[in-house]
Amino acid sequence: MGTGQPSEAADARKRVLDRYQERIAYYWKASRDNQRAYKTTRYLTVVLGAVVTLLSSLSSAYFVRGTWLETGFAVLTPLFAASLVIVGGFSQNFQWGAAWSDMVIAAERLETERNRIAAALPGQIDAVKETALLDEMVMDETKAFFRRLFGASSAEKPPSGGEGR
Repeated sequence: MGTGQPSEAADARKRVLDRYQERIAYYWKASRDNQRAYKTTRYLTVVLGAVVTLLSSLSSAYFVRGTWLETGFAVLTPLFAASLVIVGGFSQNFQWGAAWSDMVIAAERLETERNRIAAALPGQIDAVKETALLDEMVMDETKAFFRRLFGASSAEKPPSGGEGR
């Protein structure tokens, strides 16, 4: 009777591939969400900017003076301007365009590694090493995300004990 090593190697390879696939699916979904948010805020910025300009111009037209339109434009112009600032602020703070790009790059990188593992025979991969590589890639992307979101100072500190990589 055999030791079961080929089956164990195949099971380990499958677990590694499944883990890669799970992370890849996460990054593709996150990239789609970030892409949607990025495009939505860009469109809103253009539309709201145009509406504020239009309302501002119309509010100074002579034919609206003394009518209900004058009051309407006087109320709507600052509301749309405030909406424009809010959309711009969210876009600036969350940086959906950069996040979209980073998520696509992370997914592509993980797919490359997954394909390399999938092409190897079960006994040719070290599941522990491959899992550690996956964890390292995910951690690198996570650190880059928080560096972009909060700034570089907190993410650049060396590990405790002063050792570097």
